[in-house]
Amino acid sequence: MQRRYVLKFMLCCLCFFSIFTLSAQEKQFTDRDDVKTFIQMMVQKHHFESSQLKSWLNKATIQPSILKAIAKPAEKLPWHRYQPIFLTQQRIDGGVAFWEQNQTALLQAQKKYGVPPEIIIAIIGVETFYGKQTGQYSVLDSLVTLGFEYPPRSQFFLSELAEFLLLAREEKWDPTQVKGSYAGAMGKAQFIASSYRRYGIDFNQNGHRDLINNVDDAIGSVANYFKVHGWQKDALIVIPASVSGDKFQKVLASNNNPKPSFKFENISQLGISLKQSIPYKQKQDPFSLISLEGKSGPEYWLGANNFYVITRYNHSSLYAMAVYDLSEKIKAAYLNKAL
Repeated sequence: MQRRYVLKFMLCCLCFFSIFTLSAQEKQFTDRDDVKTFIQMMVQKHHFESSQLKSWLNKATIQPSILKAIAKPAEKLPWHRYQPIFLTQQRIDGGVAFWEQNQTALLQAQKKYGVPPEIIIAIIGVETFYGKQTGQYSVLDSLVTLGFEYPPRSQFFLSELAEFLLLAREEKWDPTQVKGSYAGAMGKAQFIASSYRRYGIDFNQNGHRDLINNVDDAIGSVANYFKVHGWQKDALIVIPASVSGDKFQKVLASNNNPKPSFKFENISQLGISLKQSIPYKQKQDPFSLISLEGKSGPEYWLGANNFYVITRYNHSSLYAMAVYDLSEKIKAAYLNKAL
């Protein structure tokens, strides 16, 4: 009788263990159909090992904080609240110090790509405070969370997840150990994986491109990115303007796409006037009309091609204006200190 009870107890334990094991297996992230589809694509298209992909992806964690962060980006703030985040004395002083410490690489980048030091510095200053704030999120967590749990941009982030895994293979990284922003941007210049692979360069020619730890490679890669996207050497970026009437509204650029769309010769017909003169040569180029929400109402600016190029780094007129403002303040402080 006692033996029978023991056997029943053992049978119950075995059943419980089987149910528990099955439950645990069901909770595997890689058992999801959409994850299986992604894995299959990576195996067939890029020749990854299925078991390795499953191992990496099962180590990723869906992060609610990432979903919360992407829902409230700083670029949704009005200009008068966005600007003070980046235009601080500490960031200006940091830019001057960065310039002094990296003069050689900055001058080499300017000579090769035509991008002035202050613009490169301002990008790195806005992105990571000159490499001091590169992000504490697991890039794998970020891209898995946004790729599989953020429908509005799922396709984009799944593409970036694929790019990140390819990048990790190329650079011989453990993808579970790389840190970055909530959106998966990495290093001093915050390149997303696709940009890292396409525009990242070994600027100091040491045989290895390293945008995470090597400042020379970060500087050269920012300059290369801008050149590839159409940066024009010594050309106008943006100038203040004023408007009258209502015709200007038909050429008002959207915040995320201030692509030059009208000729300078038409500005008077549109009720647009400039607050400063521009070189005759620049008058042959197209412009965009940008509106930013200042404390006392709209501020208007005429954006040239180089302003648009800055928005290819981050698709926001607020971002581009912050970079431009910071670059001008850094340049003035640097030149003043050199006197």
